[in-house]
Amino acid sequence: MNSGRRSKASKNASADSGGLFDPDGKHKRLKQLEEAMSAPDFWDDPEYAQKTLTESHRLKETIEMMDDFDARLADIDTLLELIKEEDDAELTRELIDSVRRLAGDVSAAELTVLLSGEYDDASAILEIHAGAGGTESQDWAQMIFRMYERWAERRGFKVDVLDMLPGEEAGIKSATLLIKGPYAYGYLKAERGVHRLVRISPFDASGRRHTSFSSVNVLPEVDDNVEVHIRDEDLKIDVYRSSGAGGQHVNTTDSAVRITHLPTGIVVTCQSERSQIQNRERALKILRGKLLEQEIAEREAKLSALAGEQKEIAWGSQIRSYVFHPYSMVKDHRTQVEVGNVQAVMDGEIDVFIDAYLRMMANHAAQTS
Repeated sequence: MNSGRRSKASKNASADSGGLFDPDGKHKRLKQLEEAMSAPDFWDDPEYAQKTLTESHRLKETIEMMDDFDARLADIDTLLELIKEEDDAELTRELIDSVRRLAGDVSAAELTVLLSGEYDDASAILEIHAGAGGTESQDWAQMIFRMYERWAERRGFKVDVLDMLPGEEAGIKSATLLIKGPYAYGYLKAERGVHRLVRISPFDASGRRHTSFSSVNVLPEVDDNVEVHIRDEDLKIDVYRSSGAGGQHVNTTDSAVRITHLPTGIVVTCQSERSQIQNRERALKILRGKLLEQEIAEREAKLSALAGEQKEIAWGSQIRSYVFHPYSMVKDHRTQVEVGNVQAVMDGEIDVFIDAYLRMMANHAAQTS
């Protein structure tokens, strides 16, 4: 990055962004790619060549963007120096406007870095399952359900309930939601894992403190053009009468669909639509997402084994605790981020946890690349 006198704020902003954008790492990687592209046998493998060219193009765009940010920071420093020498109202307005525009552009650029995974821009299929503990855990699962509904509403995303199994007395045993919106999967993949609740249970007449668990899984909504091979002979399809919320019409016909993928044993269900055909299509979409997730997990496991790394499996691990009693706190155990207003979190204010997790993963990727 360009040198020059900098205000303390500008230096800090540059350092923070640099850590996420990793300019040194990107310059190093671009040099490696350029060396590979100069090799005489580069085009012998067209698929590898095309991927290399695409990565090189994206790196050049990112480096140009960082250079632009750096130049604008330098301009802001120049304005600061001029204002120190001459208290000019017009220059002050120009400075404020420049800082605001730069902050907005950096924030947007950070989003492209944090959400640059292969399926991050997709809508999300979110599954919630109550843990052991009967009514208390089922009530917690419904509270989690509501939290994600509120989060989606805040972002203007649409929520479709694909499947729901009510609890015997209260809450839900499980639910599957389709959260439709740009980058819904990129954000919500940070929520995959086990969520722990500590509170005085309203279902305990003795007023004792209870600990409950709900698990959350997140899949990308897979487009039809994504190659996931599903053979008809590998599917066992059952139809049955819908149950639970949704109005009295859902129970009049055998419209709900359960699909079992025989080779893997994966089972998916959908009962949100009145039409059996529509439920079948939605269930197949969920199955495609699960098979894709399995394929990605197997690929990452192989890479980890080759690298000699032992990574904790995210699914099944406790990621966050929500404490209602004896104090009010929500803590993410991966990033150590804590929030004291537990009710605000339950009303969908979870972006602070998502942002911290995405930044942690981006920084980890930059350090290990």
